[in-house]
Amino acid sequence: MTNLAVVGGGLAGCEAAWQAAERGLKVSLYEMRPHRTTGTHATADLAELVCSNSMGSTLPYRASGLLKSELARLGSLLLECAQGATVPAGTALAVDRARFSELVTERIENHPRIQVLRQEVTRIPDGLCIIASGPLTSDALAQSIAEVTGETNLAFFDAISPIVTAEAIDLTVAFRGSRLRGHQAVNDDYINCPLDRTQYYEFVDCLVQAERFPLRTAEAPIVSGVRAGPYFEGCLPIEVLAERGRDALAFGPLRPVGLRDPRTGKRPFAIVQLRQDNLAGTLYNMVGFQTNLMQGEQKRVFRLIPGLQNAEFARYGQMHRNTYIAAPCLLHPTLQFRDRTDLLFAGQIMGVEGYMGNIATGLLAGVNAARLAQGDTPWELPPTTMIGALCHYATHADLRDFQPMKANYGILPALETGIHGGKLDRGKAYTDRAMADLETYLALAPA
Repeated sequence: MTNLAVVGGGLAGCEAAWQAAERGLKVSLYEMRPHRTTGTHATADLAELVCSNSMGSTLPYRASGLLKSELARLGSLLLECAQGATVPAGTALAVDRARFSELVTERIENHPRIQVLRQEVTRIPDGLCIIASGPLTSDALAQSIAEVTGETNLAFFDAISPIVTAEAIDLTVAFRGSRLRGHQAVNDDYINCPLDRTQYYEFVDCLVQAERFPLRTAEAPIVSGVRAGPYFEGCLPIEVLAERGRDALAFGPLRPVGLRDPRTGKRPFAIVQLRQDNLAGTLYNMVGFQTNLMQGEQKRVFRLIPGLQNAEFARYGQMHRNTYIAAPCLLHPTLQFRDRTDLLFAGQIMGVEGYMGNIATGLLAGVNAARLAQGDTPWELPPTTMIGALCHYATHADLRDFQPMKANYGILPALETGIHGGKLDRGKAYTDRAMADLETYLALAPA
């Protein structure tokens, strides 16, 4: 029985370990927590979610929905666990963090061919190996990766949103309702804090002037002459986005489209949405409010939001330094390292963003590790599929603009024929093509 080392017990590592073990490999899954913490994780559970609890849209003709359809077709363990830990979130798949991690940990630890080793890996193991150590890779392992790849890791600063207690939300001001309408019946999954014009601009002005934690951007190393960062454009701190224009938030995470304040019957000037964060409904995540403000400033500024004037924070937002490799010059679309075919990378460290993207690359890496061990040709999924497109982007992007990418229709090849109609028609065409091409590939894939 072939041995496989998987480094990292996050989303990508757990999915990779499961897929390889299900295909007959004996897997050693290394996770350094709790003996070595990251400063961001709160538990020792596998697959802990440290940012949002949302895994994106479930609508079948959205890019995130397509990725979930592909993962379901390929038998993703973590998608199954997520579906078993859902909390209300409208058309999004959101989970109770603790329950999700518990489900994954239980399945992984009880698999007869997976051994979970709670120890830090400081050097890339010899033999068949998947590195899925994530954006918070320890310094020692990061140095080993740099030695093997011949490249310094890229780096950027990523942020997470605050979580507030439900009992402190003023529901005489805030109201329940979901922004999306038309795709399915209206529901009350979100709590909405409405701002009028005056309240909005007072909030924005205080936000941009608030004190922040200093960022040591000089730490960000240079790869092929390019210095990364300091921020990841896909997850900008709310205060940085606000600096780009006083109306930036009103047209971004605070847009009020599809919502009316039941007290007035009118659409507010802006809306702050709160999404349920646990099954008990006692905690709510401030949607889109990733931040680098000092904790005292978060309390002062975010309490300016109507409905949150008495907010109690179960978790403050914070910023952390992430790392990822220069995948376009290091990896094949099969996720194999170009100079060592038995070494694969998966998850955010190789250039994908979003929980489902990490799971998807973990799935592909696990499948391909098993195929390599069994003498089969590794999968290179069609770029018309979302998983294939994510891997193609990460291994072919212009390094000067390279940042981790999440699922979106923009990375798929253009449709062969023009589609007349709106966004829904184009989404349907992309999704139908992707699922058809995936079925064809699986039917014809080399044994």
